[in-house]
Amino acid sequence: MAGFECADHRNHYGERVDLLTDTGHLAQLTADYRRIRELNLTTVREGIRWSVVEPRPYEYHWDSVARILEEGRAQGIQQLWDICHFGWPDDISPLHPHFVPRFVALCEAFVRFYRSRNQDSQLIVTPVNEVSFISWLCGEAGSAAPYCRRMGWDIKYHLCRAYIAGIKAMRAIDPSVIIMTTEPLVNMVPPLDATEEEIMLAQQEHELQYQTVDMLTGRSCPELGGAPELIDILGFNYYYNNQWVVPGMTFLPWANEGEDPRWRPLSDLLEEAWRRYDIPIALTETSHPGEHRPHWLHFITSACAQAISKGVPLKGICLYPVIDRPDWDHPQHWHHSGLWDNFSGAGPDAGRVLVTDYAAALAECQRLIAAVWHGHSQKVWEEALLAE
Repeated sequence: MAGFECADHRNHYGERVDLLTDTGHLAQLTADYRRIRELNLTTVREGIRWSVVEPRPYEYHWDSVARILEEGRAQGIQQLWDICHFGWPDDISPLHPHFVPRFVALCEAFVRFYRSRNQDSQLIVTPVNEVSFISWLCGEAGSAAPYCRRMGWDIKYHLCRAYIAGIKAMRAIDPSVIIMTTEPLVNMVPPLDATEEEIMLAQQEHELQYQTVDMLTGRSCPELGGAPELIDILGFNYYYNNQWVVPGMTFLPWANEGEDPRWRPLSDLLEEAWRRYDIPIALTETSHPGEHRPHWLHFITSACAQAISKGVPLKGICLYPVIDRPDWDHPQHWHHSGLWDNFSGAGPDAGRVLVTDYAAALAECQRLIAAVWHGHSQKVWEEALLAE
């Protein structure tokens, strides 16, 4: 799958982010979809940008969403939709008493709009992207609206309340709506030669990564109305810095060159999450900046092949972002983490330079993971690794 960065929050400096525009995706929509199709990517993650589609309370402007929807239909691209990807209108926040009803109304309006344009296709929705991360970013780090500290739990709780209410509202209109979460997948470890207290702290921090999904599935905070049947696909986001030491936030090397015993294979983390909930999963975000992109993709694909061989029902792997993206807080800096790099600045003229070794790695990994998906066990993959 391919993911187009769609964040629309207010950043650390109070400036509104709009990455669908800044990456040039809206301006180059037709060409972007043609580009990904040429690389056999026909499923995408897109976002509606809440701050754009609701300029005034309960007033919705769907023009940009309609363009994306129609282009996807024209080119045969399956679209997975984020309703809230970190951003909300300026007059509310998760702590506002009107946040839940506003979000529910948005969810209802989106489903009605979608079905007015597309009555037959499967609608797959992520109500709120990365509740865990945005709760920390705007509730603990104070780096996004509403710029709080020591309020992470409160924001997470209210986002989950809105999430659950939004799911129920959408399914009241269209029971066939598929719900896919997108949460970080991490491994928290203690320092080497850790004390018993440090070991317990790391275990507690590791367990906290599941707090959001526990609320959504009713394992915790049952007053919110969560239940297992609300979630159809558990999406997990995994990057090169998703294993780290607590306290201290030192990252474990992603390839584990030093054979650190605390490091865990991604396949094990995926299996752990699946066995906890017994719900099909997807790797909904993964990428690496710079020169290591081809190696990262082989690393990820190997881990996913191993997870599939263990019986994990993995539905897909999403390269996120597929188009290079600027930094939220420092937009003059581009991450160079996509299949296409940008070297010409932001906006409609943002460039597209194919990273050829990354594209070659993608083609190879698509072939190999398809073989594993279709039941050819690990043999094809293992032979490919030996050939390398």
